[in-house]
Amino acid sequence: MSTSSSTSATLNPVKKTYPKYRVILHNDDHNEMGYVLSSLMEVVAGLSEQAAYYIMYSAHTSGKATVIVCDLEPAEFYCESLKSKGLSSSLEKE
Repeated sequence: MSTSSSTSATLNPVKKTYPKYRVILHNDDHNEMGYVLSSLMEVVAGLSEQAAYYIMYSAHTSGKATVIVCDLEPAEFYCESLKSKGLSSSLEKE
């Protein structure tokens, strides 16, 4: 009676990796840069003013910029929070 194969399978579970999602900020002609900057820092806790400025300016000059890359649930939260502030945002699977 050999149980080593079933025992080793339970001792070494396979770790499932989940995809990451990019929260994208889109440029718009409606919001002032200062408002976008403060909104980014309010929505994404721990985001420095310098990082928020870089994101805002990248979206302004390139049309869109990555705000944060994370799991789906927090990405949805960030995206909806930005939208609730009148900013244009979307998700992209990484």
